[in-house]
Amino acid sequence: MKPTPESPVATQVVPSPNHGERRLPVDMLILHYTGMDSASEALLRLANPVTELSAHYFVFADGRVVQMVPEARRAHHAGVSAWEGERDVNSRSLGIEIDHPGHAGGLPPYPEAQREAVTALCRDLVGRWRIRPDRVLGHSDVAPERKDDPGETFFWEALHRAGIGHWVKPAPIRDGRFFARGDAGQPIEALQAMFALYGYDQPVTGTFDDRTAAVVTAFQRHFRPERVDGVADASTITTLRDLLATKPA
Repeated sequence: MKPTPESPVATQVVPSPNHGERRLPVDMLILHYTGMDSASEALLRLANPVTELSAHYFVFADGRVVQMVPEARRAHHAGVSAWEGERDVNSRSLGIEIDHPGHAGGLPPYPEAQREAVTALCRDLVGRWRIRPDRVLGHSDVAPERKDDPGETFFWEALHRAGIGHWVKPAPIRDGRFFARGDAGQPIEALQAMFALYGYDQPVTGTFDDRTAAVVTAFQRHFRPERVDGVADASTITTLRDLLATKPA
């Protein structure tokens, strides 16, 4: 008898052997792009025991959805990552891999059929697992120095309009004071503390170092995608402030 997908959005199960026991309750949803030219190659990679990679669900460009790992199991999708002080993100999260060529492939728009399928799948998962909006994140949010996905062309705002994820209107980009690599002092401490308070793995050192630039870049990819440059300008800081003010309790 063929296994049945747990989500009604998925049409079949394509099992991956790469999973283990969860150590923590599920309260996060992490979205990824595959960063590969071929969906079939990406699917094979996630099902190959040699790679030790997997995700709970895989979404094709045409909107088809398959399940790869049981939701109760710990999939290997987030790798070395952290959010709100938790470093075993895989144990706390569900992972969705989205067939997309990524930055290496020119970061094209996500197809409409795929957008609709991802939205439906996210709505189902956050509803059944009661995942808070601010814990629906991109891979780059939880691993800012390693990952860029799902990228600045991802449809976070549209997901929010569908009731998924945390979002505020990005503050307009204007000229003015900004912070960048090499800056130091109390304003940098305050900036780093704001990112850490939102959930990013950002040490408060008082120096705008490579780690801080990576966190700023990841934040911009998700919440201020008009300009992704790793520079903490007024638009970035104001958008972060507004997110903190509306962060769910």
